[in-house]
Amino acid sequence: MDDRATARAQEYVKVYEELLAAAARLDALRPLEAGGVDPHATAAMHAVRFAATILWPEVPDTPPPGFRHDSLGLIELAAHWREAALDLGEFAPPPPVLRLVSDTAPPP
Repeated sequence: MDDRATARAQEYVKVYEELLAAAARLDALRPLEAGGVDPHATAAMHAVRFAATILWPEVPDTPPPGFRHDSLGLIELAAHWREAALDLGEFAPPPPVLRLVSDTAPPP
């Protein structure tokens, strides 16, 4: 293996390990105080896991990432990523708080 290929392989290993660590950190951030799950952290976690899955075949002598994505799963993830990017569905920002304003000023 030439120097460039060796350097590339070493960088792939580093990036792969960083992706797995980022996915684990995002997974830890997913639970919310109210007992729900943060959809943004979940979508990001799946995106990072997907990136690790894509990179894994190029990383020599490492075990698989421990999660897989079949075609149906990828379609569902793509829908969630689209919603997250466009602030739709569970990713939508809360609606603005509306207040009634009455004319309480004395007449001129």
